[in-house]
Amino acid sequence: MKFRVKAFSLHLAGSACALCLVLGGLYLGWYRWPGWYLASVLHIVGIVVLVDLVLGPTLTLIVANASKPRWLLARDVAMIVTVQLAALVYGAVTLWGGRPLYYTFSVNRLETVQASDIDSDEIALARRQNPSLAPHWYSRPRWVWAPLPQDAQTAIDIMAAATLGDGKDVIDMPRYFKPWTQGLAKLRERLTRVDDIIYLSREEKQALRQRMSARGLAPDERNTLIMWGGSRRLVAVFDPRTLQLEALLTPG
Repeated sequence: MKFRVKAFSLHLAGSACALCLVLGGLYLGWYRWPGWYLASVLHIVGIVVLVDLVLGPTLTLIVANASKPRWLLARDVAMIVTVQLAALVYGAVTLWGGRPLYYTFSVNRLETVQASDIDSDEIALARRQNPSLAPHWYSRPRWVWAPLPQDAQTAIDIMAAATLGDGKDVIDMPRYFKPWTQGLAKLRERLTRVDDIIYLSREEKQALRQRMSARGLAPDERNTLIMWGGSRRLVAVFDPRTLQLEALLTPG
């Protein structure tokens, strides 16, 4: 039994180190709040943790036997590690493809743009036409303003395609992105009071008011804007005078 526990402990320690290295790097680089929440990655992380920290070491505990030939034990452990590595690679690739690259303000709301939302053609165009805000493999999340293009017909075409769901929205076109500070005047016009947010239920508004009051934020001022990330949402609270972001709160 002592041999089994030692094998289990070593396997668990190795798996934990590998997992922390991969997930820690992704978290520190791209998935810090609000990235991990808006990108809905917890189910992917859960699968990887289950396989690498629970299933793998537990199987080693089962197969480890001091009387078993070393070549046979090595083969069994290698098969377990192979499955773990496959799960880790799957998780890392999925998280890499879904990493947040931009938090955009466009027209009347904030939205998260993930790496998988921008196709290669748009990346190439952005690098030629808007290199300072174009995405690269090393790019970390940036807050940007994504206005519709000044050409009226192009803007109409983009809005129509986005509305019908058969084309790209402007937030998927980094060639049109502008620095965050240039959009603050438009942002100010779109701020609203908590009670006027149409996407929240009465109960959510009440809970949000309480949460804001507890933080010393004024729920009766025009200082909030919905922030979307897929099916998830947050409420961004700004200082109505300086337009500095003060909090990102869950509505429920």
